[in-house]
Amino acid sequence: MNEPSTGVPLGSSSAVTTKIVAREEGLHRNLTPGQLAMIGLGSTIGTGLFLGSAISVKLAGPAVILSFAGAACIALTMMWALAEMAAAHPAAGSFGLYAEIYLHPWAGFAIRLTYWLCMMVVIGSEVVAASIYCKFWFPAMPSWVWIGLFSLVILYVNTISIGNLGTFEYILSMIKVVTIVAFLIFGTALLAGVGFPKLGLANYTAHGGFLPNGWKGVGLGVIMGLFSFFGIEVVGSAAGEAADPKVAVPKALRKTLLFLVLFYVAGLALVVGIVPWTQIGLGESPFVRVFQSVGIPATSHVMNFVVLTAALSSAVANLYFGARLAFSLARGGYVPAVLGRLSKKGMPVIAVLASAGGMAAALVLSEYFKDSLFIFMIGLSTFGAMFAWLMTLLTHLAFRRFHERQAKPYLRLGPRGPWASLIGLAGVLAVLVSTWWVPGFRITLMAGVPWLGFLTVCYFVWRRTQSRTLVRGELHDG
Repeated sequence: MNEPSTGVPLGSSSAVTTKIVAREEGLHRNLTPGQLAMIGLGSTIGTGLFLGSAISVKLAGPAVILSFAGAACIALTMMWALAEMAAAHPAAGSFGLYAEIYLHPWAGFAIRLTYWLCMMVVIGSEVVAASIYCKFWFPAMPSWVWIGLFSLVILYVNTISIGNLGTFEYILSMIKVVTIVAFLIFGTALLAGVGFPKLGLANYTAHGGFLPNGWKGVGLGVIMGLFSFFGIEVVGSAAGEAADPKVAVPKALRKTLLFLVLFYVAGLALVVGIVPWTQIGLGESPFVRVFQSVGIPATSHVMNFVVLTAALSSAVANLYFGARLAFSLARGGYVPAVLGRLSKKGMPVIAVLASAGGMAAALVLSEYFKDSLFIFMIGLSTFGAMFAWLMTLLTHLAFRRFHERQAKPYLRLGPRGPWASLIGLAGVLAVLVSTWWVPGFRITLMAGVPWLGFLTVCYFVWRRTQSRTLVRGELHDG
């Protein structure tokens, strides 16, 4: 077990900062900027874009375009903050490590542990979703067969080597990218009447106007929009394995966010233009509707394959992320040191297995506690993402203040001053608080706040125990 961190922020000491970042050395730096970007897209674009986009449209109507544009602005502040810190300190612990350095060790511990548990839940849900999609082709096959098979594949990919993992995730994510690009092309052709009967712009105003649910609907749509950008932070964790992190990480984050804005904002703009927003969610996915309209053969099979690869891509990327958080916690002395061990190929195999073990537990518990524990865990995973974004933006404020006071150079990507991060903080905090009034999302605060209190008590009890152990050891040595 490593020495526990002190109870004060570490950013005031360059030597300590260097030491705390160096404890995560050993990971191989083989990821290219393209692989980094695809890992980010793999974590962020799951089945929600293809099958769950109806929720956002129902809240805001055609004005969902504004909702996602607003969410993209908040995500931009997060991207700036994370890229600047990742370029300065490329490490697997990412935002958790930065919070430990510039805010307080408690912050680093709470973010990493909470998000690690969140990843376990998300991975489990993606594997279950993949097994459901396979029933379309093999209805008689038990779900557990697919769950077991996909879990083995996901585990294997996450333990062989970082280069092979990056290539595998690149291929899976590219399938999603190609599908969405095809959707954008065909959707634009349908609206403009290029090769098809012209649909025009009537659906943007024909059913209650552009703002059928008012600005309140737009605001609620921002909540769902922000959820769609969660996962971009995995690129920061991948900085610890990037070939040239100072160049690769900012480039990958910019590319990932650009793709997400294009896919979500432009994609949903086409959806509400092609299909009346009042009909969305009543039948098949809007994406399926577009491909059927242009006469793509075997549309249902094509889209089932796409959502299957989307689920597997998300599971691979999120297991990668979860394992790095566990590795970082172990190297920091917060969890058993065995989770911080690396294979000969520089892979945290034990951390991967531990993260997958939690995934298996989540799958089992979801069957026995469908209406209680699993719902709590889903709420906790939502809270965990927003908590991580809040703390990352707070950390960035401290990061910039430290570097400017010490006259230390750093890669500045966002505007000068604290305003970008403050605006992002206000946006994320507003979204977090507003979940209390959104049906089905109140569990986010109901689960998250008690969990944070419990985690805080555990941390300070643990730190007091560690301090007493160190004192007893010093007395014994003396």
